Parts: sequence; structure tokens; C-alpha cells
Amino acid sequence: MKIHFLFGTETGNSEMVCEDIEIDLGDAVDTEITNLSDFSHEDFGASSFYICVTSTYGNGDLPITAQPFVDRLKEDKPDLSHVRFAIFELGDMVFSETLAHGSKTLMEELLALNATMVGECGLHDASNPEMLEALAIPWAHEILAESNKAAA
Repeated sequence: MKIHFLFGTETGNSEMVCEDIEIDLGDAVDTEITNLSDFSHEDFGASSFYICVTSTYGNGDLPITAQPFVDRLKEDKPDLSHVRFAIFELGDMVFSETLAHGSKTLMEELLALNATMVGECGLHDASNPEMLEALAIPWAHEILAESNKAAA
């Protein structure tokens, strides 16, 4: 199974999380990292598992690199029943009213188009002193184990 990381970001942190997980997985796993601004729903392949990493921007919006992707999904309404994905959110409890709204928007759109979500959303709270990769890497291992069980 190929793991394809898709990220939406304003500051680059989501991309760095993808890179950290990719490095931790090592060379034994076939991976790819793509900015959502460079990805189309037509690029989804049935043989890949997608890990989406995004932040929330402004008043609960998707980051600028992810919004056009979601807009295209809403406009084209493709059948994504062949897509399996998980989501990790970068947020901040200081903005508790809009915490994780970016990833929630992406998740809801993928689910509405029949994609299958594996596991629970991961969340890093920037107001928490725990390092981002200290949460993201174990979360990714749990998600991949769950995905492999479901695929078997």
C-alpha cells in the first residue's frame, strides 16, 4: 500500500508533519507528499491510503492551499468511494470556537463524496507544550495499523 500525504498549510507546519511521519516510516514504505493546491480529485488512486494534514486558518477556514481543492470537490462532486483517508489537524485551543474547523470541512466533504475515513482525527493543540511530531507520529502508526486491518 502506498501512503500519500496531502497537506493544506499557511505556514508550512502541515508539510513538516508529513515529512516527519515519512522519515519515521522509513524506506520500507512507499510514500508521496503533495500540497493540496497541486492535487485534484482525479489524482486519487484506489491503491493509495491518504493521510491529510491541515490547519485551520482565520475564522475556521481551510488554509489557502487547501480551499481550492475543496471548492473543486464541491463543484465536481466526484464519486470517491475508492478513497480511504485519515486526517490530522493542526490547531490551537486559544481559538476554541473554530478549533479543527479546517480539517472538519475537508473531512465532511470527502465523506459526502463516499470516501472512507479510517480512525479518529488526530489533533495537535499549539497551546500544548507537546511537540507536534510527538503526537503525529504515534497517531500515524495507529491509523496505518487500523487501515491494514481493515484492508485484510
